[in-house]
Order: sequence, then structure tokens, then C-alpha cells
Amino acid sequence: MSQSRTTVRTVGVAIRAMLVFTLVLGVGYTLVITGIGQLAMPWQANGSPVADEKGTVVGSALIGQSFADSDGEALPEYFQSRPSAAGYDGRGSTGSNLGPENPELVAAIDEQRHAIAEREGVPVADVPADAVTSSGSGLDPHISVDYALLQVPRVAEERGMEETEVRTLVESRIQGRDLGFLGEERINVVELNLALDGQEGS
Repeated sequence: MSQSRTTVRTVGVAIRAMLVFTLVLGVGYTLVITGIGQLAMPWQANGSPVADEKGTVVGSALIGQSFADSDGEALPEYFQSRPSAAGYDGRGSTGSNLGPENPELVAAIDEQRHAIAEREGVPVADVPADAVTSSGSGLDPHISVDYALLQVPRVAEERGMEETEVRTLVESRIQGRDLGFLGEERINVVELNLALDGQEGS
């Protein structure tokens, strides 16, 4: 009889502890952290949204986008992102999972390199590596400064703008190395194209 009462008491304590910790850690902690995020870093806490000149949210500064038509052809008036193994879909973040010597990957890179060289009117050797390789997540919104500058003449011609004007816009969007020494200088293509649309509209 005593053992039964002990078992019932133990089960009761366990259930009460589970309910308390569920409320404290599952609900209370979540609300506190969400509140801190909204107060301290609301832009980041809400997904780092980017908006056009009308204030309409058109994407996130953390996720790359495709600037191509329905047939997959690059829109010449826009700076192009690096390739995406995920199809720029945030729900399916992934890399190609192909090794550097994989014949399919090598062939795809070679084909892309020649296509980009033709599109930009430059030698194949001038096409930067990030123009033909996807990031590990498949969602990186950044390209190298070299790849952005390579696209300046085409974008300027398509938009009827001076190359110096477009180049200045590109240079104004350069993001430095993290902590001053990690990674490389880069440019967020989504933000650059939004700024380009805004500058042309103004």
C-alpha cells in the first residue's frame, strides 16, 4: 500500500514538473527571446526583409533570388546571382553534393563559364569562380566584387545608363570582410538590383 502511494506521488510530481517546465521553457522562454529580438534587432528577427521603392517586401537579404525569365534565361538588365543547387528556394537549402572532379559538375561549370563569357563579352578566363559554382546552402545572396564589376557594361547598356554610374552604385554596395578579416569582400545581389531599380526610377 505504501509503495502504491509512493508511486502515485512520484507520478504526480513528474506530471507537475513537466507542466511547469513546459510553461517556463516552452512558452515563457520563447516569449522572452522573441520580445528581446523584436526590441533589440527587429529587422533581423523578422527575416531581414528587403523592400522596393514602394515599400513592398520583395525578399530577404539572406536569401538569393533568380533574375531570369520563365525560360531560365538571364534578364540582361539585372545583375545575376551565382548558381543555386536549391533553385533559390529557402525550403530546400542544399548544395550540389558533387565532388570537384565529378564529370557532371566539371561539364556544367565549363558550359556555364562559356555562356557567361559570351553574355558579358569577356574571355572565358575572366569569368570568376563564384559565377559558375553554387554556395553550400544554394541560397547565398552574395557575389564577388569581381563578378559584379564584370556585369557592369551589360547592365549599363541595357538600362541606357553610364557605366561609371552603374560602377559607382556597385562600389557603394560592397560589404567588407566579417570582423575585418573573415571571408572576402562581397555584394548582395538582391539589394544591388533593388538599388539599381530605385536609382533608374529616380
